[in-house]
Amino acid sequence: MVVVTGQNKVSATPDDAMSSSDAEDDFQEPATPTATQAGQALPLLPQQFPEVVPLNVGGMFFTTRLSTLRRYEDTMLAAMFSGRHYIPTDAEGRYFIDRDGTYFGDILNFLRSGDLPPRERVRSVYKEAQYYSIGPLLDNLEDIQPLKGEKVRQAFLGLMPYYKDHLERIIEIAKLRATQRKARFAKLKVCVFKEEMPITPYECPHFNSLRFERSESEPKLFEHHCEVDVSFGPWEAVADVYDLLHCIVTDLSARGITVDHQCIGVCDKHLINHYYCKRPIYEFKITWW
Repeated sequence: MVVVTGQNKVSATPDDAMSSSDAEDDFQEPATPTATQAGQALPLLPQQFPEVVPLNVGGMFFTTRLSTLRRYEDTMLAAMFSGRHYIPTDAEGRYFIDRDGTYFGDILNFLRSGDLPPRERVRSVYKEAQYYSIGPLLDNLEDIQPLKGEKVRQAFLGLMPYYKDHLERIIEIAKLRATQRKARFAKLKVCVFKEEMPITPYECPHFNSLRFERSESEPKLFEHHCEVDVSFGPWEAVADVYDLLHCIVTDLSARGITVDHQCIGVCDKHLINHYYCKRPIYEFKITWW
């Protein structure tokens, strides 16, 4: 091995010599890209954009000003067309965004003049605004229907313990029963109750005295599990049983599940004296095809 320092050449002694195989084991130089690989590399950044930008969004064509795409600095579109990132073009030279372009026109209309979409497109445009990280549009959409109402509904459902878990249980039970019976639909019993304690019109005057006369050592006579598949409740809010039923059906329908329900009676479990459970029982019918 020869070490060169300045103009002086020093020859290594035989004892210090290393074989070529040992040297390769200790150190391997990184591979140098070939001329062919270099020719296939992406264009050097930054990328230059025209003042009027032609766009191809998932096969749909749009044209807008560069300043429109850069209207809000903290958005994905502003970052994409900042020049720091390479944007591919189609055969016609349009800048290509690999995203469904159905609602991209609504995105551009907001960036141009602050216009909001009609109510029937609000949810879909909101999803696109999330993808493109357009904070001002998200804030505006959240303040109008139906998203504003959805925020109120979610606040109510936040009072419901294990709501999402119960929805999953309804789906799993209905799926299992339909599969086992080779049936098009499945039925299950669901209890939806707002009050923890049993209350009927003629028992209300005596209910409080019975409740407070119990000692702490007595069993909790009113706490039991109704003989149903899934039970929702109790909760403390103005919204009643029918409001929760609407939420359940709405959320199941949003997942493509067809559901019908009807009240088939109340839980008749005897608790104490003349007190019975009286929680309403509903039959849910899940149709699979």
